[in-house]
Amino acid sequence: MSALIWCPFPDRDSARAAARTLLDEKLIACANLLGPIESIFDWQGERGSAEEIGALFKTNEDLLDRAITRLEVLHPYDTPAILGWRCDSSADGTRA
Repeated sequence: MSALIWCPFPDRDSARAAARTLLDEKLIACANLLGPIESIFDWQGERGSAEEIGALFKTNEDLLDRAITRLEVLHPYDTPAILGWRCDSSADGTRA
């Protein structure tokens, strides 16, 4: 079954570096770098905004937890937003 990971990065270079490492370690099959995107947030009592690069990583369910754990180590933010989910359906119509 397929799985996806969504994660914003502070810049394209850090997103690209994480993607290359995850690819080298065979934890993902593909990465799509999106953006720039605007992030508007409340963080530590302050309202702010920043330009970020969104990354969508494609993997499979057997590697999802390992890929998320590794991405957390690679990510430049102290508290990165990393969301992963298993996909129960795909374009070819197969279901889990």
